[in-house]
Amino acid sequence: MTTDAWTAIRDRFARVLSRDRGREESVVAGELDQVRDEVVVAAGAGDEDEILGARDEWQRRMRRALAANPEAAADLREILRELEEPQGQPGSVSYVVNNTINEGTFSDVVIQTGSVGKFQNRRQ
Repeated sequence: MTTDAWTAIRDRFARVLSRDRGREESVVAGELDQVRDEVVVAAGAGDEDEILGARDEWQRRMRRALAANPEAAADLREILRELEEPQGQPGSVSYVVNNTINEGTFSDVVIQTGSVGKFQNRRQ
């Protein structure tokens, strides 16, 4: 919940969780955002109990959603598969990057990256 990946999957979690008792997706997404904010604050304060409490609460909600709608298991598996570390690339991390430019005229190509290839500095 505290990574950039959260925004990319929050709505998908809300869709799955809203199937339980026919709740509105936007309401569930708001609850997820609220708990995310609480987890971010708790993480900054080193409050492991708060973080574990939030995790336990949402695990219970997931279980109830799956009990009410067993077909949702495939959707949850897909979300979790996307969050796993890429196979064959230990230590690899994927990020979602959103850039917004407000005002101005730009004519150059802009590239944003964590790294491009492997850099080697060789002296000959």
